[in-house]
Amino acid sequence: MRLVTLLLLALLGFVHAELWFGKGSLPRVVALSGQVTEQKAKNELARQRNEQLAAEVNDLKEGLEMVEERARAELGMIRPDEILVQVTARR
Repeated sequence: MRLVTLLLLALLGFVHAELWFGKGSLPRVVALSGQVTEQKAKNELARQRNEQLAAEVNDLKEGLEMVEERARAELGMIRPDEILVQVTARR
């Protein structure tokens, strides 16, 4: 009887040790939970960026206003009947 009790206690100790130090241990679950939270934040940023790019693509497909705006901002292009005036701030 004493041997069975010791065997069951040893088995219970082994199972308890697995709970605290094994693959599914509590510290590992907490660490993985933190990684999941971090990844969700990264995914949200990527989702917002994707929505922004999709809206930009849609604008480019819809009309020429976006193309004109980009040409003016990035390339400094002007219309034939316009005069370009640049104002710089004094230091």
